[in-house]
Amino acid sequence: MFPTGNELASSSGGIPSVLVPTRFVWPHGGRRVYLVGSFTSRWTETLPMSPVEGCPSVFQIVCSLVPGLHQYKFIVDGDCRHDDQQPTMTPTFGTVNNFLFVTAPELPTAVVTPELPGMESQMEVDLIRRVTLSDDTLQEQVQRISQAEIEVSRRRIVDFLSSHTAYELLPDSGKVFALEVTLPVKQAFHILYEQGIPVAPLWDARRGEFVGMLSASDFITILKEIGNYGAMLSEEELETHTIAAWKDRKVFINRQMDSSTLPYWRPLVYVSPHDSLKDVAQKILQNEVATVPVIYSSSEDGSSQQLLHLASLSGILKCICRHFRHASSSLPLMQQPISQVPTGTWIPEIGEVGGRPLQMLRPNASLNSALSLLLKAQVSAIPIVDENFSLVDIYSRSDITALAKDRAYAQVQIDKINIQQALQLGQDRNTSVGSFGGRRCHMCLRSDTLQKVMECLANPGVRRVICVEAGSNRVQGIISLSDIFKFLLG
Repeated sequence: MFPTGNELASSSGGIPSVLVPTRFVWPHGGRRVYLVGSFTSRWTETLPMSPVEGCPSVFQIVCSLVPGLHQYKFIVDGDCRHDDQQPTMTPTFGTVNNFLFVTAPELPTAVVTPELPGMESQMEVDLIRRVTLSDDTLQEQVQRISQAEIEVSRRRIVDFLSSHTAYELLPDSGKVFALEVTLPVKQAFHILYEQGIPVAPLWDARRGEFVGMLSASDFITILKEIGNYGAMLSEEELETHTIAAWKDRKVFINRQMDSSTLPYWRPLVYVSPHDSLKDVAQKILQNEVATVPVIYSSSEDGSSQQLLHLASLSGILKCICRHFRHASSSLPLMQQPISQVPTGTWIPEIGEVGGRPLQMLRPNASLNSALSLLLKAQVSAIPIVDENFSLVDIYSRSDITALAKDRAYAQVQIDKINIQQALQLGQDRNTSVGSFGGRRCHMCLRSDTLQKVMECLANPGVRRVICVEAGSNRVQGIISLSDIFKFLLG
């Protein structure tokens, strides 16, 4: 949460005091969510929170708080909860509360002399608007840091990544899925869908080693290529042809298609548990992949491979956030508004134009156009907006696996179904407890700090944050995991 502006209010003694409107957000779902804290009649009153438009699993409320320390909790479907992503404290009896410290910036003095009934409130609103704009400008001036300070912050992060290894990414417990190359394509993508995973390593038992990765991009390519040649993807083909057959182009060659545009075996990109986090991040960026397997080999020739984990940029970012969480003062870069950080892709009216435009589509656009844009623009997701460019949803590459539900791939023609219909196919998965990513739309404001955006991206399954305009949810930019790491690593 963060202060959103300033408001004038009169105390009982008639002396003006400063209240700071502060937005509280519960991003972890639920049916009914309430806010309670030291500022709600000393924990006796509960304040109902409202779902964010377009993201029903995110709840928010704005409260006007006096400057100082405040503690709070959330009541989610009757259970008392705290947000692990926000600062916590344990005041008594082991109870964990979230807390924040509200500061009041200096306000310009002003004299309001009402002349007509009702004019006082209008003039106060105008004054608040002027104060807010003035405070925003002051905030940007105060928070602007030198290029030297930016480089110092980046160097500290790079030093941390260089001195820690992929071992630190391994969870205490968990499971990693690998697919045998002899599996039928149908079964392979059904597993991806059911397990809520966008990618899986491929194991060749004959060779006794991991040979590649199967991702949603492979499914997109299969659908696109068959669609381009006027044939609907048949259930029989997906049931009989194995992953190896598709990867070796045997199916496509039998169809006499152009082999220059077909899927192929990419050399497996993997890391050792001894590799530094910096090397892991650079391998992911250089090879333009979402994850790399962490593989341990007990022999010098690379045999006897053991799959330990799938390393991702979000896992590395989580290590960064955890390490620097209580030392953010040593990284002035982290407190910069995300709009002031040279990263991400922004629409021209909001920030500098990056190397590529911000791609967006309407809900009635065809699935075929969305898949084509994903491949052509080389992006992992596309914001779906209405006629006012307000965020409605997002379509990502991994959403294509929803066609595995109820064998929809055998009936759906990608040029005859629109994005909205395609997203409905995966609705059950996206609202289930085990769904990867949890929420679909992860949003931020231009005023949110780099640290806040990084902490959001550090959550499993989150690969990008959409920057929206407060109130209207109009899309202003998009910041991805790769954007953050390209900036940090230079």
